[in-house]
Amino acid sequence: MPGVDENLSNFGSDWDWSRRGDEWSRWWGGTPALWHGGILPRIHAFVPAATILEIAPGFGRWTQYLKDLADRLVIVDLADECIEACRERFADATNIEYHVNDGRSLEMVEDGSIDFAFSFDSLVHVEDDVVTAYLNQLARKLKPDGVGFFHHSNIGSYPRSLRLARRAPSWALGPLMRRGLLINLPAWRAESMTAELFARRCEEAGLACVAQELINWEFGRQLIDALSIFTPRGSVYERPLQTLRNRSFTDEARRAARLYAASGYRDKAAP
Repeated sequence: MPGVDENLSNFGSDWDWSRRGDEWSRWWGGTPALWHGGILPRIHAFVPAATILEIAPGFGRWTQYLKDLADRLVIVDLADECIEACRERFADATNIEYHVNDGRSLEMVEDGSIDFAFSFDSLVHVEDDVVTAYLNQLARKLKPDGVGFFHHSNIGSYPRSLRLARRAPSWALGPLMRRGLLINLPAWRAESMTAELFARRCEEAGLACVAQELINWEFGRQLIDALSIFTPRGSVYERPLQTLRNRSFTDEARRAARLYAASGYRDKAAP
């Protein structure tokens, strides 16, 4: 399954970035609909923040919003192409720092400096070793009351469904997946990661995973993704883990897409 080199190859210079990643928001009715309807309501308690760290921004699909919610925004990506594109796209923003990393290191970020660490629709593609590396470093990089919000894979919770999907003939996989009869294998989720394992990795790193929302993604009802919130031990946000199993995430998306199509101004999208 996807390793650092595979992710760099797939999402670096080989990827068609002409739509700046907005194609991945289409099923939500567009990037503004997904941000305002899906993401911001889940992180509103933690933003604005003095210093925000965004891991794997791509071409700035979420950076365009985060930059206005931070005094200082640090973005880190393993692809030079992505960081250079963000430099160009946000050239007028004076509060953004840009860094290229090796896909797992945060050494360029000073310890105890981050109020809010964010990654959405990127770390679903990284395996346990990368997630663990980031969590171990964030235990040092976060401020004592800092918070992290990671969108990561939970597809490892479905080993039987994965085996079944792999046995399906190639001509049948797409139609059966779109009907929700097979797990969303083409979503390219990291199979070594689960929500339960993520919470354990937080604990091992000295962090507390305080909330997890398990969600379906685009097709079917399998909860192949997770939205996890974590914080340092002793933080004002520390509490026993609360878990929500949300099989209606795709229903939220369809509703947002209908509302945005009816009331949005697509020609006024953020730059």
